[in-house]
Amino acid sequence: MLINGFQSILSWVQLALGVYAAVMLIDAAVRREDAYRAASKQTKGMWLIFLALATALLFILPIMSFLPVIGVIAVIVYTVDVRPALREVSGGGSGPRRGGSSSDGPYGPFNGGR
Repeated sequence: MLINGFQSILSWVQLALGVYAAVMLIDAAVRREDAYRAASKQTKGMWLIFLALATALLFILPIMSFLPVIGVIAVIVYTVDVRPALREVSGGGSGPRRGGSSSDGPYGPFNGGR
């Protein structure tokens, strides 16, 4: 019974990772080709291939095998490295800057308790 519960949890984790990989694949597909070059990242086609393979592997093979783990690593690299660089280059940040410094907090400038 405990093993079945563990396998059930792993299957839900695998499904969530597969859906997340598919969302990142769609995100990579809608980005402009020149943004990849401007951000000094690999080509758009390469990232589409990596993310498509990662998505397929996550939906086909069990998560505890070797290839889906590599796919998860590719999705993580896209999420934490490539995607923020593309957003910065294309101007798709978290909203318009209000003209403050980088040390401004939500209630004004942070001055270290002075």
